[in-house]
Amino acid sequence: MGQSCSLESACTRQGVRPQVTRNAMGGSVSFHTALSERLSIIKCSREQVNKLLTDHPPQLTPGIRELVDSLHQRSVKVFLISGGFRCIVEHVASQLHIPLHHVYANRLKFYFNGEYAGFDEAQPTAQSGGKGTVIRMLKEQYGFENVVMIGDGATDLEACPPASAFIGFGGNVVRQQVKEKSSWYVTSFGELLKELEKI
Repeated sequence: MGQSCSLESACTRQGVRPQVTRNAMGGSVSFHTALSERLSIIKCSREQVNKLLTDHPPQLTPGIRELVDSLHQRSVKVFLISGGFRCIVEHVASQLHIPLHHVYANRLKFYFNGEYAGFDEAQPTAQSGGKGTVIRMLKEQYGFENVVMIGDGATDLEACPPASAFIGFGGNVVRQQVKEKSSWYVTSFGELLKELEKI
């Protein structure tokens, strides 16, 4: 939802991350494998993560705060489902007044001395198709009939179904596959807000 703070860019050794990312985006490795490979290269300590968040706090994409506020005013529950890292996504959630129990993202693990110890592989977001798994779980837990997924990546797109609808978002980056396969594609949250206000 518009976070420009990147753990990988802050901690990755030059030239290694791009190949791992290309392999994942090209579908030649599973999301879990790509995540595991990236983190084994990065190996960020707790101190590095904290410094990243202090020096480069997540920035919100224009319009997202107003959209989420409008949804909250209509008693619509908003969740953040991310293949990113919970320690960063929680900062975005706090800025948007989204309860932390509405955040589903990957958890980094650290040893007592603060060194990287791995990631929580039990999180659904650590697996291929994990966002869809979370949406199925939310539908069961809350009895939702309709869930709308908004996202800019292939893993967001593949979560529909079980999401009832998918809105592609190109305000930060345009991914051609997402643009072509979205039934509705927007480049700003303002577009969504205008439509919401018509309801």
